[in-house]
Amino acid sequence: MPSRVAVIIPHHNGQQLLEGCLPFLFRTRFPAYTVYLVDNGSTDGSTAWARERHPELQVIRSERNLGYAGGCNLGIRSTAEEFVVLLNNDTEVEPDWLGPLVAALDGDPAIAAAQPKIRWLKDRGRFDYSGGAGGLIDRFGFPYCRGRLFETLEADAGQYDAAPPDIFWASGSASIYRRSALDRVGLLDEDFFMHMEEIDLCWRLRLAGGRVVAVPAALIYHLSGGSLPAGNYRKMYLNHRNSLLMLWKNYSLTTLSWVWPARLALEALALAKALASRNWEWCRAIVRAGLWLAAHPASVWRKHRDTQRLRRVPERTVAAAMYGGSIALRYFLGGVRTARGLD
Repeated sequence: MPSRVAVIIPHHNGQQLLEGCLPFLFRTRFPAYTVYLVDNGSTDGSTAWARERHPELQVIRSERNLGYAGGCNLGIRSTAEEFVVLLNNDTEVEPDWLGPLVAALDGDPAIAAAQPKIRWLKDRGRFDYSGGAGGLIDRFGFPYCRGRLFETLEADAGQYDAAPPDIFWASGSASIYRRSALDRVGLLDEDFFMHMEEIDLCWRLRLAGGRVVAVPAALIYHLSGGSLPAGNYRKMYLNHRNSLLMLWKNYSLTTLSWVWPARLALEALALAKALASRNWEWCRAIVRAGLWLAAHPASVWRKHRDTQRLRRVPERTVAAAMYGGSIALRYFLGGVRTARGLD
């Protein structure tokens, strides 16, 4: 049977991660998929090991580390299947994970992307940080998940299984995309390198009129922080910078006129918190993120212009899928700890 699904795994070193990922992946109960490992300039022999253990694995090579976004894009451009799955190398899938995702896209041509339920590999009863039961976002660009609000992870008791399927973004740890939708809006923004590029992509898909949904019948496990651990300076910097850049890309200038000052105020509060806790790496990350945007006005404006040309739905339609307040204020000042608590 011809392959319908390209499962693309960006990889840069780490044989141990592949040892935990590939054996489960090749037990997938779906008849028409191909696994592609994008070797992002690995130097530890892990790709050769994987190919020797799993001859059916297809390897796409890059001479240098393109990052998550660049590695995924290379994989997408090098394949031709109808559907594209982006999967981290620190995941473990259940045998029946893929079928429900494909069925969701087959069942509604408006669905551009979908996400499985993602639990934490270190505590299999809890939701994973990087996706949970589906990605959401507030009006000021702070992402959260059904099952995860900032650092608080909920136990999965099925509380989100019956929730409305539509979400705002599908996790980069594991998600499926309709290739024709990607052809319309473009691929991951490689300037993001890693972190939040999947949110930016899903925002563009929504601007173009596509749906993004959660599929709780599909289950995988993910080792959050497998690439960069929490508290890593580079991780904090990319999260702050990419979040700010994402707002400028995807919001209209009218919305930015009030969202941007509010977001800068929230950044100032974050900086004050970092200073009070003497977390100098966090301080440096916040300041450097703002300086990057200030130093690249032409690039930021070009990205904004190109993204707004994709718009097929009004801003209010996209905004209706967001939390209207600030999850930061509700979490740190209001004591709310779950996505359901925001309702």
